[in-house]
Amino acid sequence: MELSLKRKYLGIPYLIFLFIFVLLPLFVIFYYALTDGTGHFTLSNFGHFFTNSRAIGTLIYSMVIALITTAICLLLAYPTSYVLSRSGIKGGAAWLIIIVMPMWINFTLRLTALKEILSFIEGNLAFHPFLNTIIGMVYDFLPFMVLPIYNSIEKMDTALLEAAEDLGAGKREVFFKVMLPLSMPGIVSGITMVFLPAMTNYVVLDMLYNSTYIMGSLIGSYFSAFNWNDGAMVSAVLLVLIGLLTWLTGRVSDDADREGARL
Repeated sequence: MELSLKRKYLGIPYLIFLFIFVLLPLFVIFYYALTDGTGHFTLSNFGHFFTNSRAIGTLIYSMVIALITTAICLLLAYPTSYVLSRSGIKGGAAWLIIIVMPMWINFTLRLTALKEILSFIEGNLAFHPFLNTIIGMVYDFLPFMVLPIYNSIEKMDTALLEAAEDLGAGKREVFFKVMLPLSMPGIVSGITMVFLPAMTNYVVLDMLYNSTYIMGSLIGSYFSAFNWNDGAMVSAVLLVLIGLLTWLTGRVSDDADREGARL
């Protein structure tokens, strides 16, 4: 009994941290999102957002950038992770460290280096703002896609793949019916880690001379103008979208886990 009570006490610091750095900021965000400048309750902030063509256009543009970035990262990360984990290549872990190593360097320095390379190739970055944004996003977020997929493939039971081959499945069937479903938790984790930040990372756009807003830029513009209510409202909309995406990806991951257990 005494040991059980001591274990409960160990959770108190985490509960304090959760309240101060998660629950309290969420309360502040939704307070300002649901009030006007005088502190009175209102839903007009959300009404202005969903009837504002500029805000909706920013949301759509942000989602397009995030979708393209996530798709390219997935197409690059999955074969890379497979080769590093399953091809028997020597020093696979060392190659993984090389891929992840840019994450150890300051984000601004990495983008500055990429900016110089693109400027050398293109001459003027203003000619291809959307393309440069996608390149910058992929360069920044690719390691976040590689790591979870690599871990899911590395931990995969090879006996299941061998059993599928012994039962007459071709390489294509083994991949799509066994390997891909088993690696789905890593894919879902990678998508979550790339898609959500890509919707709000306006620093890439600013440094690569893309004058178009994304959601992070829109939030920053509101708070820079001391418009806390609209800034918090946009943040709340993003939180709801993030919650929905997390719920959907969580269901996919759970289904994949059940499929893996069944196999």
